[in-house]
Amino acid sequence: MLFNFRTFLLFVFLLPFTFSSVFGQGVLVNEGKVPVQLPRTVILPPSHPRIPRPRPVPRIIHEPAESSYAIKSLEVNTNINGQIADVNVSQTFVNTGKTQMEVSFVFPLPYDGAINSMTLLVNGKEYNAKLLGAKEARKTYEDIVRRNQDPALLEWIGNGMFKTSVFPIPAGESRIVNLKYTQLLKVDGGLTDFIFPMSTAKYTAKPIEKLEISINVETPDEIKNIYSPTHEIKVKRPTSKKAVVLYETKEIVPSSDFRLFFDSGKNEVSTRLLSFRPDSKEDGYFMLLASPKFSAANQKQVAKNILLVLDSSGSMSGQKIIQARDALKFVLNNLRTEDTFNIIQYNNNATKFKEEIQPATKELISEASSYTESIRAAGGTNIGDALKTSLSMIQDKKTPNYVLFLTDGCPTVGEQNELKLTEIANSSNKNSARIFVFGVGYDVNARLLDRIARANHGQTEYVKPNENIEDRVSRMYNRINSPILTDVTFKFTPKESEKQNYGTNRVYPNGKFDLFVGEQLVIVGRYSQAGNVTINVDGKVGDKTKTFSFDGNFIDKSNDQSLAFISRLWAIRRIGEILDQIDLNGQNKELVDELVSLSTTYGILTPYTSFLADENVSLTDGPSNTARALSNTEDLKVATGGFGIEQRQGKLDFQSALSLDAFALKNSGNMNKIESEKVATKRAVPLDHSSLSHDLRNNRPVQNAAPSTAPNIAAKPLEKPVTANPELSVQNVNNRAFFQKSGVWVDSTLTESQMKPENIITVKQFSNEYFSLIAKYKNELAPYLTLGGTQIVNVNGQAYKIEP
Repeated sequence: MLFNFRTFLLFVFLLPFTFSSVFGQGVLVNEGKVPVQLPRTVILPPSHPRIPRPRPVPRIIHEPAESSYAIKSLEVNTNINGQIADVNVSQTFVNTGKTQMEVSFVFPLPYDGAINSMTLLVNGKEYNAKLLGAKEARKTYEDIVRRNQDPALLEWIGNGMFKTSVFPIPAGESRIVNLKYTQLLKVDGGLTDFIFPMSTAKYTAKPIEKLEISINVETPDEIKNIYSPTHEIKVKRPTSKKAVVLYETKEIVPSSDFRLFFDSGKNEVSTRLLSFRPDSKEDGYFMLLASPKFSAANQKQVAKNILLVLDSSGSMSGQKIIQARDALKFVLNNLRTEDTFNIIQYNNNATKFKEEIQPATKELISEASSYTESIRAAGGTNIGDALKTSLSMIQDKKTPNYVLFLTDGCPTVGEQNELKLTEIANSSNKNSARIFVFGVGYDVNARLLDRIARANHGQTEYVKPNENIEDRVSRMYNRINSPILTDVTFKFTPKESEKQNYGTNRVYPNGKFDLFVGEQLVIVGRYSQAGNVTINVDGKVGDKTKTFSFDGNFIDKSNDQSLAFISRLWAIRRIGEILDQIDLNGQNKELVDELVSLSTTYGILTPYTSFLADENVSLTDGPSNTARALSNTEDLKVATGGFGIEQRQGKLDFQSALSLDAFALKNSGNMNKIESEKVATKRAVPLDHSSLSHDLRNNRPVQNAAPSTAPNIAAKPLEKPVTANPELSVQNVNNRAFFQKSGVWVDSTLTESQMKPENIITVKQFSNEYFSLIAKYKNELAPYLTLGGTQIVNVNGQAYKIEP
């Protein structure tokens, strides 16, 4: 069976990104006399000097084992009413070994008292399960680790457990394990927190064929925020007080627990603040969730103005112009009666459907549809005239104004200078319209489109060859169809009794934004001072300003890693911001230094820092690593072609990341595509890394690429040729990155001094000293030892080398 490659990179990004509070989903523990480790899916990535090649075929090694099992399917159905969760789990295990297994089912608990009873059925037969508190469970966990010589269960030391009596699974047969339990959910910062521990399912000999999670949420008041920081979920809202959350995937080895936050209330807008601060001497991290009041389909919405600007040049002929016309007709057919609109098509010149913006009456919508159908592709591409013509039509600043701007090529008529075209957009946009730019195909100047969208508070969407234009435009329009508040800003102010300045910084997204019906807004940033705060939300409905106030707290020091995902999500978005600044403003050594630092600390690889995963690259050689990254970011000077577009798509995915699982999948795909397009580009056109970037379609420079301000630094040459490790070379445990160097897992937080041989304490794995160390440092150390093999880990500034 071939393994879907997305699992490989997901392991690199998340494994095992777990939380200290886990429960429900369990593991089968061998109770026989012969030590048996939990099964792992062994993935051998294809060899490549930097990252895996596109369309790889990773091999999954199924070693014939005396005792091993695979999880065939995992289905979770949960009903949450307020803080009470009724959880039903169905899990199919298959004995893939040669002999009958005698096993018990072990599942950790989030905290003592969270669950007081559980029903477990194996093929319909009920088995007794014993509840062990955290203290008693610690001894059981250690006994299992000692007996089976397997560090896997160490990540749950400190948790209670349920453990069943022993039951058999004959070789080749399967068992369906059903468990039911009721849990009281925790509330943190006003958000109810539901966790389902899928990370235990990573212990399987093969990928899970089917994984489904369905959660029905019901609350006394209207549901507001509903958000998963770990997985990309689908949310259905049948009523204001009910929500259905769905997550489905196939052929996957889970590496992170599933987590869901939600809250309820009666306000028109709800905000909730979560904060994480592992070191009180350093700036903390915060996440702000915001969601508007639930809006039924028949409720009156805020009026908006939509301008549809379509490239009708000759290069749009064929399926592109057909799909573009269909996209325009979709928007027209979904305008509300209170909306206004107009259509501008452009080739050599811009042409208007009507001289002025029109009301969305049935008659005018019908006429506009007929006009759209008559649009044909011919002539050149005059982007400057299109921008001036469309933006000059907007006269009303009170109404939310949105411009959907489609193009499939670089400017060929009129102004063609990248910076001057951006200035045309900025100077013509006198009434603060938000410009959403759709780049169709690989012939556009991606950096120009990003400049226009960023400067005008919009967003860029890239429609790749063979992707459907109508689908992408309709998705964007459905998102912005119903604005609730416009020009929204957030401000944190101290309580009256507190005087300190909170100094929030590096907040993403930054600037003003609009809040739409059904949207879940996620803002992350840093803060310098702890304390209670008032969160003021200001926004406009028409020309009236509304203010909403909420209470929150910036924590002084976090006691655990349960909210560590906030810092990781912030780091992802910060990397996106750094890449955007380098792309639009040119190279800057300080930014590249920070890019390398974030990639190293969090194990978040980019096309420009993927060299960190190579076993010959030292994590502590800052100057050489910065030089390598400076060289690699020269690639951003390529603004067109598949190479230029895929780089911008990757950058946008960093900037817009919402959940760690979804980002990991996107980033893995993007890195492969970027590498593939780079190889293809080198073959077609030798890359010119001067201050001019390239229009690969016409093999000519694109004017006004931003010059580099970085000094010329030479990278220290590698002692050996760059090689790829046969196993995964980057893993994350409890928000800490480990890189494999010469067969040793190295903690990325270790300094050059700490890594000196005379400063490292060596401990034998599974020895008495090993377990004494775990008992001493508990959760500060135990989760990191689950990697197994030889590793060097940083514990309170001391480097420990764990050797088998």
